[in-house]
Amino acid sequence: MDDADLEALERELPALTRIRRFSASLARIPWFSNLGEPLTAGARAAARQYTEGLGFPDAEVAVLVDWDDAAAAAEHQNWNSPAWEAEELLRADLTARALGLLSEEALGIAMTLIADRIIEPANESMEQASFIWDVEDEAQKQLAVGAAVQAAHQAALVLVAAVDPAFEAADHPLTAKFRLFEFGRWPVGVVGGSFNLF
Repeated sequence: MDDADLEALERELPALTRIRRFSASLARIPWFSNLGEPLTAGARAAARQYTEGLGFPDAEVAVLVDWDDAAAAAEHQNWNSPAWEAEELLRADLTARALGLLSEEALGIAMTLIADRIIEPANESMEQASFIWDVEDEAQKQLAVGAAVQAAHQAALVLVAAVDPAFEAADHPLTAKFRLFEFGRWPVGVVGGSFNLF
């Protein structure tokens, strides 16, 4: 390893340290523990931050109160909707920022670490939630777990981008989306004038 390799590694260390800490926290999140419950003030604030940051300030939070409604909303989500496209633009921007701070290999390793650390606790929590809600459909369970994995990846990209002091991570809409999972919710998505939140 030469000096250039060491310098490159030194530049990557702050971002990789953030990812390691974040990945360790994923097992402590109360995944899916408050589905269908009334929103706390913190969850309502995170929902508002998400919708406003995504470009939908007029979207009303629609708290879904049962599993069938949540699964139907998730299954019929229009993946080419304006909200989906806005979120994809944010993810693409974060990925470009992350690749400015990390090598493609380091970013791939970081995202693999996040996936490895989230799958087991999210699946275990979904099993508990599905017992409570009497859900037997594996595809429906995997919709929720997949949404959690996606949100964790997005939140990790925000953390990497935040190594740059000019980047505002605290107010990022994808940070708010992940925070909703931390509140034990499942943010299903923005459809029309509603933000469906289970």
